[in-house]
Amino acid sequence: MTLPNQTSYCERYGVHPGKSVDLSSINPADTGDFQNVKAATKALKKTRKQLRQLQDRFYAWHKKSLLIVLQAMDTAGKDGTIKHVMRGVNPQGVTVTSFKVPTPEELSHDYLWRIHKAVPGRGHIGIFNRSHYEDVLVVRVHNLVPPEVWGRRYEQINHFEQHLAENDVVILKFYLHISLEEQARRLQARLDNPDKRWKFSKGDLKERALWPDYMAAYTDALQKCSTEYAPWYIIPSDNKWYRNLVVAQIITETLQNINPQYPEPEEGLDGIQIV
Repeated sequence: MTLPNQTSYCERYGVHPGKSVDLSSINPADTGDFQNVKAATKALKKTRKQLRQLQDRFYAWHKKSLLIVLQAMDTAGKDGTIKHVMRGVNPQGVTVTSFKVPTPEELSHDYLWRIHKAVPGRGHIGIFNRSHYEDVLVVRVHNLVPPEVWGRRYEQINHFEQHLAENDVVILKFYLHISLEEQARRLQARLDNPDKRWKFSKGDLKERALWPDYMAAYTDALQKCSTEYAPWYIIPSDNKWYRNLVVAQIITETLQNINPQYPEPEEGLDGIQIV
């Protein structure tokens, strides 16, 4: 269900398979049909209520799982998206996995090994804070493996995601699209706030200097790995309130299309009185 007078968010922000992507032409400050935070916050509350109800049915239905992938440049709001979108859902049915620098054990396996282990089971929603796409993003930008190695991974990732989809995993992938200028403001805010300074690292500035290389890497990942069974969505993220609404709405639309149902109760329950 879309909000009044609005087209499907899935359609509006989805990357159509086979289509080219030009991130420089996509406005990260877009707020769609909303002019202010008040209206968007009201809409988000309604959407979260729908999401809670759908998640409850999805958990009980227990026939599919939902995998949500979040990728973004630093400060775009992966943590904030999880916090604000999933507020109020049953924590028993949601798992968040953050993928950091691979451990020695993980490095002794193929790069998808640690990812497959974290895929949610039926009835559950799994959220990846970063993901297997780090192996065509950070790995590519920092030349950690030769181009002929990371270049093969797009097809490998597509095959992996197709395998998951064919085994009842519904996949949604969100690229939180932030501008270079907004990132500067948020990094400065971290420095200026004593309670947030712990999140700042000098390494953030080195990564920021590689912005054009990251944009090229993201463009290839979005173009080559958005499929019917595992679509990418480019989410305008300069305005946190709109980012949260769009992500929540796309998840809700997806679950509505799945239309999970509560299981039928066992027979012979009518007339039972608990004493």
